[in-house]
Amino acid sequence: MPPLRDERKQEKMNGVVYDKSPAPNYRHGIINGNIYAIIKNSLKDSLCLVFMENLDFKYHPDENDDYVCPDIMIVCDRRQLKGRNYSGVPKFIVETLSPSTAKRDRTEKKDSYEKAGVEEYWIVSPQVLVEIYYLKDGKYVLEYNYILVNDKEDEEYNADTIIRLKEFPHIEMTLEEIFEGVE
Repeated sequence: MPPLRDERKQEKMNGVVYDKSPAPNYRHGIINGNIYAIIKNSLKDSLCLVFMENLDFKYHPDENDDYVCPDIMIVCDRRQLKGRNYSGVPKFIVETLSPSTAKRDRTEKKDSYEKAGVEEYWIVSPQVLVEIYYLKDGKYVLEYNYILVNDKEDEEYNADTIIRLKEFPHIEMTLEEIFEGVE
């Protein structure tokens, strides 16, 4: 029997185990909660499920036993759910940056999600930034890049900008909703 690992505290990429401690700050949790709630409400009566920080994604199950635990993930092939793992291809993944994971989220994880065929990948920063990547011809292309400006007097004001998920155009949220409660 394999040794038990601490829930949601580790990831294994390219054979290397990474400790996810210490936990990210509260802004990280607020952002993930905001995005998760919007998606969950929008997926009612759907076969697809949304997970927040509680399901490991085995992104190359035929090649190795590597896994990551995305902050937000939409899965639709329920046959690929086994215990605490998903080994299919998620339709959508969000990683919210924290100081200890930012580099991996932008490099190794992004490359792994790209290679696995994840169609839409968001990188969200508690510093009110959203980067949206779409898979095109097997490579991620940065399609949208937003920095929240919520001062209505500012000519760059964009808090009410609506963002729709590519695979799920009925799921929409504004920049203001993503960062609601983040100070």
